Amino acid sequence: MKKVLIISSAFLSILRINAQQTEKQPNILLLMSDEHNANILGCDGNPLAHTPTLDGLAKSGIYFNSFYCSSPQSVPSRQSLTTGKYVSHHNVWGNTPGVPEGTPSLARLLNAVGYESYLSGKMHYMGVGNHGFIVLDDQEKKKKDGELEVETYNGGKRKRIPAEYFPDNKGQLGKEFRDLGGVDKPVGGGDRKVSGAVIDFIQNRKKSDKPFFVTMGLSAPHYPLTVPNEILAKYKGKIPAPEIPDGYLENLPLNYRHLRNDRKLENIPASTIQLARECYYAKVEWMDSVMGTVIETMRKSPLYENTIIIYMSDHGENLGEHGMWWKNTLYDTGSRVPLIISYPKKWKGGQVLHEASGTVDLVQTIAEMAGAKTPADWDGNSMLSWINNTETKWKDLAITEYYGPYLSSGMSMIRMGDWKYVYHTRPDKNHPAELELFNLKSDPKELHNLAKEPLQQKRMKEMHATLVKQLGEDPEESELRWKRGAIPTDSKK
Repeated sequence: MKKVLIISSAFLSILRINAQQTEKQPNILLLMSDEHNANILGCDGNPLAHTPTLDGLAKSGIYFNSFYCSSPQSVPSRQSLTTGKYVSHHNVWGNTPGVPEGTPSLARLLNAVGYESYLSGKMHYMGVGNHGFIVLDDQEKKKKDGELEVETYNGGKRKRIPAEYFPDNKGQLGKEFRDLGGVDKPVGGGDRKVSGAVIDFIQNRKKSDKPFFVTMGLSAPHYPLTVPNEILAKYKGKIPAPEIPDGYLENLPLNYRHLRNDRKLENIPASTIQLARECYYAKVEWMDSVMGTVIETMRKSPLYENTIIIYMSDHGENLGEHGMWWKNTLYDTGSRVPLIISYPKKWKGGQVLHEASGTVDLVQTIAEMAGAKTPADWDGNSMLSWINNTETKWKDLAITEYYGPYLSSGMSMIRMGDWKYVYHTRPDKNHPAELELFNLKSDPKELHNLAKEPLQQKRMKEMHATLVKQLGEDPEESELRWKRGAIPTDSKK
């Protein structure tokens, strides 16, 4: 059956407005990694992380050290980058098929103002169209069956893990720990092909061609944590263990205790924790070197002067902190990600912006950089005026949502200034909502939950009200819509 693109009349109107754009726009090169904890980065202040490429990009640009993904899981996070909407607005809650082809997308907006949009590598569109991109290299289609973890969903009501269900895993470890350690053979062949396709594109592109929007998605430093021995050797015995105070794990919110149980993270030997952390640092360094081949090619190109380079990741990596591994948490280890924007032609390098921002804000920023108008129902605010003049007042706010698997209920987070408020929705009538409140200035590792402090009740009430205002509904209603089976075509906004 022939596929038919269904594009709303409102979006067609925006495309017509955007098509009137005639001013010469900058090229935009968006480089994405997968699962990069923002703390494992030299320019974030980590002396043990060896990331010369990204540190160099930050020296030539601006580093946003309080930037948050829309969701600590790949598909919903990347759908926000595509659709310009929060997770509870695009309704792609986990690693399930995304929004339909023809949905208003960032690439289509830029195409309408004269850009050509290209994609190389990982964007997790799960076979649901290319959303305005011309594909240079599609590693997802080359994967063997079973290599990509996909949550099956066939419609109808969804179920959570029962609140009191904690099976005995009998010392088993999560499957992500199976492939772990140093190897003497080459790794990351897929990422090398993805970056190679972008390098070829840059080298063959002419200044006289249309402006481009190129998105490159690498798989690293996502597990498996197999890394070259020569890189791993730099970190052996140097990476400290996670900081977990006595009695801390027993008092985690119910959701996180379920996450530890369901992902089999409860009985990890100290030697495995140490090796996995060393391997992760090594894989970040390896990823940095691959990014370096692309950035160096761009810098040698006549296109460089008029090209904005952006680096970000789709979500973080908990790395054993809080007793957690992989993603799926709203702690900064899982939800805070690096963002670097470099355009030496216009912006002074070496700047660090500390206020909070998020993926939907970046989408708005890219659109404004390109001279494109976004649909009225897209979320976020452009950061361009703030970038142009750092004295400009910025909202200092970010939201992250997680309604994916492994939990007893969905959860939402809002960061405002130095404060982070997390709301875990009610699992059932016998278990109340759980709250977390952290002062990230005095407690950057989020080890001291202040939610029960009498002096913080007014603050939490105000932050919850702001969260509801931004999302247009209470997280409890988002969770109910998830349970009822809301899908992208039921988009709230």
